[in-house]
Parts: sequence; C-alpha cells; structure tokens
Amino acid sequence: MNFLEKKICEEGIVLAPTVLKVDSFINHQIDPLFMQQIGCEIAKRYKAERITKILTIESSGIAPAVFAGLELDVPVVFARKKKSLTLTDGLITSKVYSFTKQEENEISIANKFLSAGERVLIIDDFLAHGEAALGLAELVNKAGALISGFGIVIEKSFQDGRQKLVDKGYRVESIARISEMNANGITFLKSEVTSL
Repeated sequence: MNFLEKKICEEGIVLAPTVLKVDSFINHQIDPLFMQQIGCEIAKRYKAERITKILTIESSGIAPAVFAGLELDVPVVFARKKKSLTLTDGLITSKVYSFTKQEENEISIANKFLSAGERVLIIDDFLAHGEAALGLAELVNKAGALISGFGIVIEKSFQDGRQKLVDKGYRVESIARISEMNANGITFLKSEVTSL
C-alpha cells in the first residue's frame, strides 16, 4: 500500500460506491507536507518529458499542481470555473460537466499563459468520468500546445475516465487507483508508486 492509499484508508470517507470524501487532506483542508509528497511523485513520473507548463482546474487541482511545478521548475496555470471581472479578453474556453455537482461549467484560461508548442502536464485531484480532464485537454489543443500526459492524485478506475484518455492516446499516471469502494472499505489496483 503506497503513502496515498494509506492516507485514503485512514481519513477518506466513502459516502457512496462512487463518492469518496477526502476533504481532510486534499480538497478542503490541505496537508502541505503530504501534498508536497504528491506533487513530487507526479513530477518524478514526468521528469524526462521536458514539461514547460502545468495546467489544472480550480480549486482542488491547484495544490498538487503547484508542488509538481515547484519540483519541475515550471509555471502552473489553472483554468477558472467562474467568470472574472479581470479575465475577459483573449480567453480559451471549454465546457465541463461535473457529475459530483451535477452542473456544467465553462472553464477558461487567458491565451497569453499557454503558447503553441509548449509541453503541458495536466494535473487534477480526481479522475472519474474524465470530463474535467477532457475539458483541460481541449484548452491545450486550442492553444496549439502538446499534452505530455495527465497526473492524477486519485483515480476511480471503475469509472470510464481513464479509458477515455487512453483511447485518445494520452499517458495517464495516477498515484492511487481505486477499483472498488463501499461501506466495507476500499480496494486499490496495483500501486504505480515506486518509492519516494
């Protein structure tokens, strides 16, 4: 069992067979040292890819992306879900449906922060149906940049997100891959984490 799987078992709460609550260390309260470990693990997997930019989506993807960016020494851009008074011109946009919130959002980034030819690593906290990941990929493609791969903190492998990305030829690296979860516990696929 790797460091993230252990933390999920200790602090994660299964609310339903498809809903995992990890707000004590990922998406509400953040444990900085633990998040640094996550960012370093993702960065280690993409060290040889000559990444020039990391892209994520607000808000839970920001912390792991920043720590990976620190490790890879590259800037981090996050797509916004809400319109901003200061972010109005030169936008690249995509639509993303959230199954958790049951709503569609238009995500956007300023085109000045993502250039053609850049090598982009996309990072997110969860991969389930792949909607956020595909929306972020669309932003990268619209900018004319290249997707080096996806760094995922927790993957719900029993849902179709990973397969959607793999079918498009993308590399997907997930620290924890859940094959099943219910009131009796959580089952993980074989860990991809080598060592830290």
